[in-house]
Amino acid sequence: MSRTIPCVLMRAGTSRGPFFLREWLPESDEERDQALIGAIGASDPLQLDGVGGGSTLNSKVAIVSRSKEPGCDLDYLFAQVGVGHRSVDTRPNCGNMLSGVAPFAIEQGLVEAQDGVTQVRVFNVNTRSRIDVTVRTPGKRVTYEGDARIDGVAGTAAPVLLNFLDAWGAVTGKVFPTGRRIDTIDGIEVTCIDAAMPLMIVRARDLGVAGGEKPAALDSNGALLERLEKLRLQAGLLMGLGDVSGSVIPKPVLVSAGDSPDSITSRYFTPRRCHASHAVTGAIGVLSAFALPGTVASAAAREPGRHNLVLLHPAGQIDVEVELEGRADDATVKAAALVRTARKIMQGEMQLPDYVFTRPEAAPRQPATFPRKPVTIIVPTRAGGGNDTMARIIASELKPLLGQEVVVDNRAGANGAIASEYVARAEPDGHTLMFGYVGTHAMNPALQKLGYHPVKDFEPIGLIGSSPTLMVANRDAGFDDVRSLLKHLRSAPGGIRYASAGDGTPPHFAAELFQLSTDTKMEGRTFEGAAPAILDTLDGRSQVMFPSLFTAHPFILDGRLRALAVAAPARLDGLAAVPTLSESGIDGVDVSQWYGLFAPAGTSPAVIAQINRALNEVLANPQVIARFERQGARVEAGTPNALRERVRHDFGRWQDVVAKGGLAPQDTRLLAAD
Repeated sequence: MSRTIPCVLMRAGTSRGPFFLREWLPESDEERDQALIGAIGASDPLQLDGVGGGSTLNSKVAIVSRSKEPGCDLDYLFAQVGVGHRSVDTRPNCGNMLSGVAPFAIEQGLVEAQDGVTQVRVFNVNTRSRIDVTVRTPGKRVTYEGDARIDGVAGTAAPVLLNFLDAWGAVTGKVFPTGRRIDTIDGIEVTCIDAAMPLMIVRARDLGVAGGEKPAALDSNGALLERLEKLRLQAGLLMGLGDVSGSVIPKPVLVSAGDSPDSITSRYFTPRRCHASHAVTGAIGVLSAFALPGTVASAAAREPGRHNLVLLHPAGQIDVEVELEGRADDATVKAAALVRTARKIMQGEMQLPDYVFTRPEAAPRQPATFPRKPVTIIVPTRAGGGNDTMARIIASELKPLLGQEVVVDNRAGANGAIASEYVARAEPDGHTLMFGYVGTHAMNPALQKLGYHPVKDFEPIGLIGSSPTLMVANRDAGFDDVRSLLKHLRSAPGGIRYASAGDGTPPHFAAELFQLSTDTKMEGRTFEGAAPAILDTLDGRSQVMFPSLFTAHPFILDGRLRALAVAAPARLDGLAAVPTLSESGIDGVDVSQWYGLFAPAGTSPAVIAQINRALNEVLANPQVIARFERQGARVEAGTPNALRERVRHDFGRWQDVVAKGGLAPQDTRLLAAD
């Protein structure tokens, strides 16, 4: 797999950790866990080699994807990574990290923001429970600034409302998994409860402490920690969780009286250290036990309805609105809601260390002369777009075939020219390659004079695949087909905005050809790559875009984009109801997108042949073919010469289009075809 992956580091509630889209991580659980161990730096207690903070509070990971559950928007998988040991536990949940899921997903384009506030239904994969998350989105953009304050976090921020809908019994199947509200273990009364998080709750006084001690004092009490762990192990068996010596659940909790009838004091263990503040999911569980009768935490009997309860912890308090149904022994918790805050700290790429990954036992299959060091694939677009996704699929599969690391390096800018010039000037030894496409090797060079020549400055290695171009519209744009769009354009010229991935890219050329063919005018919005352009269209700031099917496919499936037409000669099998532009009466807009692998000119034929063989072996892999097809792309393997001829043909074709359409600036001198 690639050792370079996209990442967003967030403070969520009173926790902090990296957030990943599921597609950014390896597909197999084993390699995924190895990546998380490397990301956090779990191998040493200080976690100096990763983004962890040397404690379980800062060794957390959120993995987010579009939900597969009916009625839910997002799937959220929480992972607790070890501190000083290489472990990943996905059995618990974390409500603090949950508070960052919706803002992260909106900014990554998984959920469409509403103007003002946006409610997102999250499915927690760990506990198979649903949570409604409400975030502030003025102007359809996430804001982290606001006046909400939570204890344990400096300053104020925008509130994030978490409403737990069905977290009771989510892990074990029962709110009280032992069948009793109080169990006795080694002479100590405990309540085993599964409410957002499996807990073992103990009265602090029963273990000889007051319950209001600072975490450091409790952590230094070795006898207390040993006693708690023995109780926890037996509670795990009683709760049907089996041997929990290698798991962080159930979490042990010490409770004592609060400072009012509606409050309770809690000390939450993670499980071998006292939490510096308190887990949100733990607060839900403790306050559920507090609200219900017959537990070690129970207070006075409460009437059905909503109750504002307070959990006091070492850093302050957590306020939770608990809704009860029924009375006395029939009382149950229907829902619980609380406020958290979140903040994005940084976004970029994470470099994973090699030592956390399983090394292949077999010797490298290729000669020692090449590759003698890691191979880098330069991608001309930002992380997260279609080109980036394809490149990472290829890189992960090439690594075992080449016997060296294959790293993806995103160098966006100047519509692909920055990446192209970098590779054209790289050492021609095969260790620096380029994930090129029709934009970098045909369209952009045809549009303007650049610092590289698409034919003379590269050695083609082989085609990778292709994807048709679609004309798509925001679902709220006000038109359902090309005909209604044209009617709008002719009644209000320039009243429609289109987004493109940059001048000289396929979405730009397709939009320009559409306007030339229909004698209409749209306002263009240009971005550095398809990912921000598609997000602009999803948000409605642009109404139209001409992305590849690979880029648009997920958003067409979830209904946020409407496919108006196919910019190709024939309809697509997967979108049979979508007509071609030609069928809609618009000819001349045929913009097929292809992708290929290139090396700098002068790279030896032996190295080119070696990489081509490995590339074609990757492209013959049924799993790779299926992954491409799921995203709307088609694998196209071939020889270096086939890619060379594709570049020559398309470069000449787009030069003609530029000349005939008058698309290039007047002072632009076109490159001569080779």
